[in-house]
Amino acid sequence: MRKTFASTPTLSGSRTRLEPLSAAHADALAEAVAVEELWRAWYTRIPSPDGMGAEIERRLGLQAEGRLAPWAVIDAHTDRAVGMTTFLNLDPANRRLEIGSTWLGVDAQRTGINAEAKRLLLTRAFEELRCLAVEFRTHWHNHQSRAAIARLGAKQDGVLRKHSLMENGTVRDTVVFSITDDEWPTVKVALDARIARPRRG
Repeated sequence: MRKTFASTPTLSGSRTRLEPLSAAHADALAEAVAVEELWRAWYTRIPSPDGMGAEIERRLGLQAEGRLAPWAVIDAHTDRAVGMTTFLNLDPANRRLEIGSTWLGVDAQRTGINAEAKRLLLTRAFEELRCLAVEFRTHWHNHQSRAAIARLGAKQDGVLRKHSLMENGTVRDTVVFSITDDEWPTVKVALDARIARPRRG
């Protein structure tokens, strides 16, 4: 079952495609993260352009161990990789997982790509893997991420105080959200309404 949770089939929507992450995505992802130096945000962990290959290799290594399911986020209109996302903290025995380690390039933000990517991931989690709950975690100071998670329909479970040490020496308080299987039908309808809105630009 853990191998199934760690598998990464291609997931397709109208404007977003999630492909199994591979080294072939490295150049496009490095270009995406370079815009406005996205990786320099102090409250999150985003690979730098020079570190993109190593980060892809790290995620694929964890997938081989059955600990992670990594995808590249593809803009279906340009066929370019614009971000990364994963299933992590896989817990098939309790039918739970976390959607996280996600980032999108600046040009892909507020285009509907994130909403559809989450729709694809949540559909797989609840309707294929039969999860009882899906978690989202983010830094207390990452207000953009917290707002985006809340817009999905996730509810805040709590805050893990002094949860982890950041590379810059600061201590992260982690905000935990979740969506449960009985909430998923309503969340799905709300996401579909968001995805149906006209695309920016």
